[in-house]
Amino acid sequence: MSAKTVVRDEGAETRPEHELDTDEWTFLLRRFGKMHVKSSHFTPIPEAGHTPEKRPIKDYVRYGVVNIDKPSNPSSHEVAAWVKKILGVEKTGHSGTLDPKVTGCLVVCIDRATRIVKSQQGCGKEYVCLLQLHGKLQSEECLRRVLAKLTGPLFQRPPLLCAVKRQLRIRSIYESRLLEFDGESNTALFWVSCQAGTYIRTLCTHIGLLLGVGGHMEELRRVRSGVVSEYDRMHTMHDLLDAQWLYENTKNEMYLRRVI
Repeated sequence: MSAKTVVRDEGAETRPEHELDTDEWTFLLRRFGKMHVKSSHFTPIPEAGHTPEKRPIKDYVRYGVVNIDKPSNPSSHEVAAWVKKILGVEKTGHSGTLDPKVTGCLVVCIDRATRIVKSQQGCGKEYVCLLQLHGKLQSEECLRRVLAKLTGPLFQRPPLLCAVKRQLRIRSIYESRLLEFDGESNTALFWVSCQAGTYIRTLCTHIGLLLGVGGHMEELRRVRSGVVSEYDRMHTMHDLLDAQWLYENTKNEMYLRRVI
C-alpha cells in the first residue's frame, strides 16, 4: 500500500492513496485508515519551558549544582548550610561527606537538584593524600609495591574519629599511583581512585603496617566526586558570596550563572 503526502494550510499529512473499506473488519481495526495520520504541524506553546542556559535566574538556581572547593575546618554539612543561607533557597544537599580537615571537591545540590544527591553519593571518588611514615624506608620501590598490593576489595573499619558505626566493611581501591616521595622527611604524596565510602585514613594506616614502619594521614584533598572534578568550574565560598551580592545589588546574572 503506497502513500502520498497531502499538504494543507495547517501542516502536512500522510495518507494512503486508496481509501480502505474497514466496515467489516474487527472492532479494534475499524477505521484503520484514519488511525495512522502523521502531521508535521507544529504549534509553539509560549512559556512552556526553557533550555538550561535560557532559564530565568530563579529557576536556574533552583535546578543548579555548585562545585565548592571545601576549605579546611568546617564540616560538609556546615558548607551546605552556608550555601543555603547565601542563596536563600529552601534546601541543599551535598554529594558525600568530607572530614572537617579534608579539602577539595564538594558538590552541593540546590532545591530541585537535591534529588540527584543519592546518585552522586554512590559514585567513585579520587583523592590526593600526603602520607607521613614513622620510619625510614629501604627504597621508594617498597612503597610502590605496597600501593600496588592494596588494590581491589579491602577490609576496612572506620577510624575512631568518624561518627559512623565502626563495623568491618569491604571497599574497593580501583587504582593508586605514587606522585612524590621524600626520604628525608619520610613523607609520600599519592593519588588514589576508590569506591565511595573508602576511608583514606585507614588506608594510610594499612600502608604503614605493611611497610613495617607505621604511618598516618597528614593531609587529604578530594580531586573528583563522581563525574565532577576540581577542574570542572570549581569555586570557593567567597566566589559564591560575591556572585550573589552582585546579583542582588546590580541585577547582573553573569557571575552567578558562571558559579552555579
